[in-house]
Amino acid sequence: MKQFGGPVLFLDRSDINTDEIIPAKYLTEITKEDLKPYILEDLKLPGFDPKGEKTKTARVVVSRANFGCGSSREHAPWVFEVNGITAVIAESFARIFRQNMFNCGMAAIELSADTIEGLFTYAGCADAAISIDVAGQTLTISGGGTSETHSFDISPFDKALVLAGGWVDYADSKY
Repeated sequence: MKQFGGPVLFLDRSDINTDEIIPAKYLTEITKEDLKPYILEDLKLPGFDPKGEKTKTARVVVSRANFGCGSSREHAPWVFEVNGITAVIAESFARIFRQNMFNCGMAAIELSADTIEGLFTYAGCADAAISIDVAGQTLTISGGGTSETHSFDISPFDKALVLAGGWVDYADSKY
């Protein structure tokens, strides 16, 4: 079974759009793997380096509200997938981006603004990591010698998609 979680990339801004996740000029690439080097290339945040070690080692992204807004395209979740990111945690998601995450077998977890604010207190910890139990609908963040666990909601169908590995694997098992 797919493991969800690992080192965290904190992106402290709302309204991160799909053009910042994967610039439109790369949408002509032939394979998902071809998208890999361009992850978050156009995202401008103080101190953020899209080619940096934190981006390369991240397995979870934590952000603010309205993540994945803008143009609707599967390429945005795909670039996360090929870079080993298994989950994005935010206050809210653009509807199509969120569903594309589930369809690709990745977790899109919505938490309250207060809970997200609490997760961001770990941003300064070099060892910040999140483990996610999709079936149990909990996540645990750890770093700097402390940890905390939070529950999250996900619809039964979306949970089934994520646990199956995405829409294609789910359909293969059901039909």
